[in-house]
Amino acid sequence: MDENTTGKETVITLRETNDIVNARQYARKLAVELGFNILDQTKIVTAISELARNTVIWGKGGKATFEIIIKKGNKAGLRATFTDRGPGIPDVEKALEDGYTSGGGLGLGLGGAKRLMDEFEIESEIGKGTTVTVAKYK
Repeated sequence: MDENTTGKETVITLRETNDIVNARQYARKLAVELGFNILDQTKIVTAISELARNTVIWGKGGKATFEIIIKKGNKAGLRATFTDRGPGIPDVEKALEDGYTSGGGLGLGLGGAKRLMDEFEIESEIGKGTTVTVAKYK
């Protein structure tokens, strides 16, 4: 993938519900600054909110790292990486299916976030945690 970053990363600690709100607000701020239209802003904020919530609730806390990236061809974008040291996801493919939930939710979080963003990567190891990276380009 031919891309580079602006060199500036912002890290938001995710431990409690207020941190989810902070991550969502920061994502909206970056999306507006990058000139995303209102529909893409909403997609970004929704995906970030779901992933931040997963990090806090299922990952037992962690962090979100935000970067502005420039892809080959000068396409500006926003990348967010969520990292936790929680229990990990036993079956990532199953967790991406709509309707699958390990708790009381609707089971749309991971799969929904994947559909809302242009790029989605997930790595999870039982007992060591999960990292989810998403990106959206203008």
